[in-house]
Amino acid sequence: MLYQLRVSSGLRQSDLADLLKVPQSFISKIESGERRIDFIELREILKCFNTNTMEFLTEFENKINASRK
Repeated sequence: MLYQLRVSSGLRQSDLADLLKVPQSFISKIESGERRIDFIELREILKCFNTNTMEFLTEFENKINASRK
């Protein structure tokens, strides 16, 4: 979902990394699933997309529940 948000926002990994002041590899590892993030990191990433944290989490839960059916 974070990858989709980034792409739909027209940002490259390096653009998002610059906004977050982290290396581009940080974004790459998150998107590939190599690195997990904590809630604070998620919140900071979502701020870059002007995305509401609760709406994101609700959609995330809905996608997980739908995949289990």
